[in-house]
Amino acid sequence: MKQHLIFIINPHAGVDREKAIEKALKTYLNLSKYSYEIQHTQHPKHGTELACIAAAKGAKSVVAVGGDGSVNDIAKGLIGTDTSLGIVPMGSGNGLARSLSIPLQLKGAIEVLNKGKSTRIDVGMANEHLFLSNAGVGFDALICQAFTQSKKRGFFSYCRIILHEVFRYKVHEWNLIADGKPLSKYAFMITVANGNQLGYNFKIAPNASWTDGLLDVVLIKKFPILFTAGIAFRAILGNILSSPYVEHLRVKTIQISHPELTLMQTDGDAYNCKEKVAFSILSSNLSVLTP
Repeated sequence: MKQHLIFIINPHAGVDREKAIEKALKTYLNLSKYSYEIQHTQHPKHGTELACIAAAKGAKSVVAVGGDGSVNDIAKGLIGTDTSLGIVPMGSGNGLARSLSIPLQLKGAIEVLNKGKSTRIDVGMANEHLFLSNAGVGFDALICQAFTQSKKRGFFSYCRIILHEVFRYKVHEWNLIADGKPLSKYAFMITVANGNQLGYNFKIAPNASWTDGLLDVVLIKKFPILFTAGIAFRAILGNILSSPYVEHLRVKTIQISHPELTLMQTDGDAYNCKEKVAFSILSSNLSVLTP
């Protein structure tokens, strides 16, 4: 009996992109092993609803076709179930796919589905928001909000926004409670990571593991603005933790607060918050198809 896959696509991805996906599935998906259907999201959080229904009906896997935000939305409906999350990366940064070594090309991503190898991974929580790869406060949350609002996508648009904002951003003194221990840290941004990167191969937490039951907290401290490119280059090379302007913690829980804290991000989507964000880890809570 064939195993059934549900592919969930955001219709705003465009007709040409959807035609390319349909052609790739007919060409590369192992149709002797799998049956499949394509579903479309119609409104925010619809991916979660569709994934929940698919899992309840016994789908082998639900495949998110899109960027990190779409993958996050669909994953929420699969937490704690036996239905695996598949990923066909079609976003801008594709941080989740890159962290999991899922190919960015359609053929390679579909070959991962054909292999059918599943791994149970940890997921994080930031207040009531789930995250798979990373969450954070400070400069990265501001950039995520600005990038979402930008009409232009892609790596160069991302860099342009960073350069525009970095010169006027103010460093804050954050109050932390890390595994019950109170700390005070001046930081430009604080990223709480489950996966190793933000996207575009910026490895913010190069040692992070999806399966260790821990969160990697990376604090980028105040640094000379002229060093911005150098820190970014370290992230691309995977050695950002060796920078004197970076501090690294590994925790199960952490609370970050500041009286002026109003913005956070999870997997690249910005959300409003008020004064504090509590981060925690849920161990081995999601099955994901991996190479």
